[in-house]
Amino acid sequence: MPPKTKAPAAGAAPPTFDPANPFIVQSDRSVLVEVDNPKYAEARDALAPFAELEKSPEHIHTYRISNLSLWNAAAAGLTADQVLDVLRTYTKFPIPNNLPADITETVSRYGRLKLERAADGRLRLVCADRPLLEEISRQKKLKEYLGEKLDDVSFAVEPAFRGVLKQLLITLGYPAEDIAGYTEGAALPVSLREVAASGLPFHVRDYQREAADVFHAGGDVRGGSGVIVLPCGAGKTVVGIAAMCLLQKATLVLTTSITAVKQWHREIIDKTTLTENEVKEYTGETKEIGPVTVATYQIITYRPDKTEEFPHFGLFDQRDWGLIVYDEVHLLPAPVFRVTAQIQARRRLGLTATLIREDGREGDVFSLIGPKKYDVPWRELEGKGWIASASCTEIRVALPDDKLRMEYAVADHRHKYRIASENPAKEEVVEELLEQYGDQRVIIIGQYLSQLRTMAERFDIPLITGATGNAEREELYNKFRRGEVRHLVLSKVGNFAIDLPDANVLIQVSGTFGSRQEEAQRLGRVLRPKEGGGDAAFYSLVTRDTRELDFAHHRQMFLTEQGYSYAIMDEKEVLSARRHKPVGT
Repeated sequence: MPPKTKAPAAGAAPPTFDPANPFIVQSDRSVLVEVDNPKYAEARDALAPFAELEKSPEHIHTYRISNLSLWNAAAAGLTADQVLDVLRTYTKFPIPNNLPADITETVSRYGRLKLERAADGRLRLVCADRPLLEEISRQKKLKEYLGEKLDDVSFAVEPAFRGVLKQLLITLGYPAEDIAGYTEGAALPVSLREVAASGLPFHVRDYQREAADVFHAGGDVRGGSGVIVLPCGAGKTVVGIAAMCLLQKATLVLTTSITAVKQWHREIIDKTTLTENEVKEYTGETKEIGPVTVATYQIITYRPDKTEEFPHFGLFDQRDWGLIVYDEVHLLPAPVFRVTAQIQARRRLGLTATLIREDGREGDVFSLIGPKKYDVPWRELEGKGWIASASCTEIRVALPDDKLRMEYAVADHRHKYRIASENPAKEEVVEELLEQYGDQRVIIIGQYLSQLRTMAERFDIPLITGATGNAEREELYNKFRRGEVRHLVLSKVGNFAIDLPDANVLIQVSGTFGSRQEEAQRLGRVLRPKEGGGDAAFYSLVTRDTRELDFAHHRQMFLTEQGYSYAIMDEKEVLSARRHKPVGT
């Protein structure tokens, strides 16, 4: 979404120096942002649509205006003038002389080449800039994917090359706007309920409806492909369901786990007029295909032998899908990019809390799923009560004795991380937090099963791991939802798409090297709004003077990117509360 901050008219003369402003804009396209500045929050929200957060220490955050961030902004309707106006509005110093031309040129590259549908049904690559088209057509990697020259401004393109051509064009610095349209897909009459099947009132929130409408674009060819970015806990599943109801077409949903599949299945049945016979699951357990099919990425990418093809890729051709939804698109496995490149005639919707991918393939998401079409600042949703207010606290814990410190000192890199993660001194901090939040719904989550089993036994809390049967797992989740069980210990199976709306405290005892993706999922466990309001608390326990502390920076950067404050405490500050409690309390 374009920033809502009012900026001065384009071309207005910037001040020579304004110490009240929070930005220092530099010629390398980095933007330094003062966190303690009174204008910080509004300036960050205006900057985020076209810049990526790179560093977030205490006082100065560093953003980078990349080509991809500008192209995502352009695809969402932001102009170069609007980008420059934001920078001029909040900068302390005049912006460097090279940036206006550089940003204007980069933004203009999006859509200079277009993929259109030709009269004979084939595709054509069109560019009104004839020298540019000639230059592009002579690129060695690109030539084999272009057909004959149709006229001075276009080349024929085989439909099968639609995806790979877009991937190559973005690497050349000229992302194509794809307006070639889509196959209609099989009809699927479906509508949203006003009262959910569960008996509760149901209403699509204004931003969820707006996100679905922006994706659909009234059925125009400029809609139908793209990514919706919403904060953790904001109800991305409902956006997918609303888009499905707008299109009224057979839908394939791809998501991260069997638990997520069951959540999508439950939500679709609860909130739409579809029946159990029309919504099927395709997983390692059940392989049924219906007008709406929900599958895991794992089953799609399964192959018994690495020399063989992926046997379940055929799912993409089993029905005449009118929509494919990629849940948690930042986790899309590499093989699914390959099959997605081959199905560019299908409408594609990506859902995520962050566009950051650990493998750096954000460009493939842009070209194959589509550009970012909609996002909304976390602060705005929190202000309206759509997500819970959250406090994020890192608690630093020392290794308890010299023996363990020596074991850490001589270990290899990977083993160092595990020793730090399984630091037994974390148990005392967990005990204090459980006492503090005894009557609230608390999730303890971690990476290492031995550590989690120890905590589950010590505190007599149910443990859910990948080995827990799905029936037992669902029963425990249901007891948690009903309040019959108030504390749960989860392995990394708890990272993705678990609907625990009343969880309000998360204690993370270990993680996967501070992955920003993982932080997005774990934080989402506690951000859904609570009955009667109430805040959420996210605690992360980190061993000081170890590799675990190094990786904690990734966590801080993600949480800062999402707009949260991030406090750091020492274990002594937490445990001192216990020592000072009166006897008998």
